[in-house]
Amino acid sequence: MCSQNPANGYFCRPVRGLFVEFAALNMKIKVTLPDGSVREFEPGVSAMDVARSISEGLARNVLSAKVNGEVRDANRPLPGDCTLQLLTWNDAEGKSTLWHSSAHLMAEALEALYPGTKFGIGPPIENGFYYDIDLGERTIGEGDFAAIEAKMKELASKKEAYVRKEVSKADAIAYFKEKGDEYKLELLEGLADGEITFYTQGNFTDLCRGPHIPDTSFIKASKVMSVAGAYWRGDEKRKQLTRLYAITFPKQKELDEYLVLLEEAKKRDHRKLGKELDLFTFSEKVGAGLPLWLPKGTALRERLINFMKNAQERDGYEQVATPHIGGKALYVTSGHWDKYGKDSFQPIHTPNEGEEFMLKPMNCPHHCEIYASRPRSYKDLPLRLAEFGTVYRYEQSGELHGLTRVRGFTQDDAHLFCRPDQVKEEFIKVIDLVLLVFKALDMNDYEAQISLRDKVDRSKYIGSEANWEKAEAAIIDAAAEKGLKTFVEYGEAAFYGPKLDFMVKDALGRRWQLGTIQVDYNLPERFELEYVGSDNARHCPVMIHRAPFGSLERFIAVIIEHTAGRFPLWLTPEQAVVLPISDKYVDQARQLSASLKDSDIRASVDERNEKIGRKIRDAELAKTPFMLIIGEKEAAEGTVSVREHGQGDLGTMPVKAFTDLVHARVTAQLGGL
Repeated sequence: MCSQNPANGYFCRPVRGLFVEFAALNMKIKVTLPDGSVREFEPGVSAMDVARSISEGLARNVLSAKVNGEVRDANRPLPGDCTLQLLTWNDAEGKSTLWHSSAHLMAEALEALYPGTKFGIGPPIENGFYYDIDLGERTIGEGDFAAIEAKMKELASKKEAYVRKEVSKADAIAYFKEKGDEYKLELLEGLADGEITFYTQGNFTDLCRGPHIPDTSFIKASKVMSVAGAYWRGDEKRKQLTRLYAITFPKQKELDEYLVLLEEAKKRDHRKLGKELDLFTFSEKVGAGLPLWLPKGTALRERLINFMKNAQERDGYEQVATPHIGGKALYVTSGHWDKYGKDSFQPIHTPNEGEEFMLKPMNCPHHCEIYASRPRSYKDLPLRLAEFGTVYRYEQSGELHGLTRVRGFTQDDAHLFCRPDQVKEEFIKVIDLVLLVFKALDMNDYEAQISLRDKVDRSKYIGSEANWEKAEAAIIDAAAEKGLKTFVEYGEAAFYGPKLDFMVKDALGRRWQLGTIQVDYNLPERFELEYVGSDNARHCPVMIHRAPFGSLERFIAVIIEHTAGRFPLWLTPEQAVVLPISDKYVDQARQLSASLKDSDIRASVDERNEKIGRKIRDAELAKTPFMLIIGEKEAAEGTVSVREHGQGDLGTMPVKAFTDLVHARVTAQLGGL
């Protein structure tokens, strides 16, 4: 509960006593801002008060505040001496706060339009937010979206404050029992007294830990995007709720620009382009989430695989191959069974009683066994084992999405076994490999996420505190030495070690997680791996997991959407198509295609009995980089008339001049690799 405080209105129980202590000692609190400057304020000051002390313009844009690393309501009193970052729409946490508050606003609108609606959860997501709701016998469709948006606009204009209130568990249960909302009552089961808060704006009250924006007036433009089904708490055995997705903005102009961006994204959708470009397909008989690669798609995959193999060979990697299945005991040893067994494809039982196998969910346990296959010396390290290994993970059918969320995928996986003194150097080399991939694909807008353990809940991780501290320090030091733009996310580490995840922005400004590097002191211990050191004693190696592509499926999906299907020249399945003007020149076209292939240029011949204009148009639609036209003049002179996709006529040139042009561009794109 909140009590009056003369300093600025209210103070809350989590900081009770602090204000009294500061006031009694006639002390001021010290607030350290991101630029390192320190300002002093009276006890009870809020982040919004600090913003106003800087400028009213800044205060009008503050959505929330990060206090000692924790995002909080901007109007909550500061707890004492602290670090403070004022969050606006330009900050990811600021956007998240506005979208979280918008979920509450949408819930209020839904409750007004559909009395008796029950509410599950309504979190912010990467772009916008959703709310899972139970409408009873009613349904919501696209035809209802406009009314919901109008009600949200009406409620937002009332400038209702988001009011935080601490509530006892008994009072919280009583409130939702009276309301008849069993979903909130279930959520309360996992909460204890002292950690339950309500937020109220207008006529809507929700169970929520926050944070929220100061009031509803910050929400200027709303758009309900889609409706879907979602099982309560992700459990297919529970009731299916209605999930309503939406997004909001502080300006109408920004919503308009976002909708234009969405239309462009639809044109670039990898599922649409994958079909148009004959890259991949899916089959109900084969099974959901299991892509089938067509010849052109397979050629593209092979180009990526060969690119990575060449880079790995240069860096001293050794290729290995492992089975698609493994004994259950392998994953019990690794810890994967305890962490993910119930959510994985279930064990395969053989005619031999008690014998169980698993579809391989990870490559790393197999690689540990390869390491353990013979004695190792410190002179053998680092040992770099690489494999394009296909793994299988069960995803619920509602979560499957084209190539980005599948049940079977191929990782460009490698595991580096090294001595502790080699960890930093090897980690930096892997960073260089990831950056090489980004350069070759013209992905230059990226930052690195340092994914660490949850600050509080350590139960989901394996290994000793000492090992985790060493692994986390190695990642932080290596990223700093490479000068990477980084940010830290707590709770995002793998269960066996911290990670460096590369977040890349595509041509539309969307963020994708591509490429990951992990330092692991734990799996080598679990598998009892060892090497004989220079001191003739036995030591446990450190393991680095890395996958610059992540998975080929997801990576190719991102490339398709990033390039809109206009792949880099070195990667595209077909670099040129030869277009004879008539049947008279088909033989010359075939000879030219064969000559180009001898020069390591991927080419085909369009032998259809169509007009040249139609052939050019179809080649443009297929996004073929170059069109080589052969008619009477070109056949007589041994030249080709060259057109470039999206650029038009490049003129007539000798065949060698064209091959030199292609090779020069490929070399430039690959940086000489």
